[in-house]
Amino acid sequence: MVNTKIEELTEILQKLNEHGVTESLRNEALDIVSNINPIELSIAEQNLIEKGMKPENLRHLCDIHMEVLKDELDKIKTKIEEGHVVYTFIAEHDRILEFLTELEEINSKIQKLQEYDEKVEEFEKLKIVVDNILDAENHHKREEEVLFNEMEDRKITGPTRIMRMEHDDLRAKKSFLKKVAQEVSKLEFNEFKEKVDETAKYIIFNLRDHIFKENYILYPTAIEAIKEKEIWNDMKKKCDEIGYCSFTPKV
Repeated sequence: MVNTKIEELTEILQKLNEHGVTESLRNEALDIVSNINPIELSIAEQNLIEKGMKPENLRHLCDIHMEVLKDELDKIKTKIEEGHVVYTFIAEHDRILEFLTELEEINSKIQKLQEYDEKVEEFEKLKIVVDNILDAENHHKREEEVLFNEMEDRKITGPTRIMRMEHDDLRAKKSFLKKVAQEVSKLEFNEFKEKVDETAKYIIFNLRDHIFKENYILYPTAIEAIKEKEIWNDMKKKCDEIGYCSFTPKV
């Protein structure tokens, strides 16, 4: 990507973080993002982080890009029926994104507290939402052992290798956040807040970004590459054997 695009993105992001999402800024951002493909956007995001921008300050960019590509996701869904392996993955992603929004809200409230009080419901809510996010393990397992394996058998290895690495990285962060959430009464409160803030923001940004890449790059690639209906039926059986998440929509 040319540097001018990165400069434009940096400028608009700084405005969004400073002033919030106004209609004119949103339209300006939509215009820039509409002309960038998902891979270029990932490169731009990485460049912005390397230049010192905090990952959480990229959240507006991710939201706006999802809005731009919303129709693309709807198009993918029209190519497959409810109950299809990828349809279920996308539906699970929708629920995980809701959990991330909850985590963002809970963390925001915890950061405003001055001291630990067991009667404050946010501490219990934090444990619940982290458990929900951790419950996505079967989702990742189905991706890795069924979808990724099939793609790798077809020599599509780049995106799946990155996704596997991100699964491992996020798995460790989610487990750490659960541990911190359980130790709230034992930790010095400012230390607790700092650990929650840093880890929650890391998970929120990186898991949203991960979902984005799977929805808009990996899944469309899989649907284009795997044309045989019997292969998808076989993959569905393997997914059924691994099992689903407590939040997987019932078909």
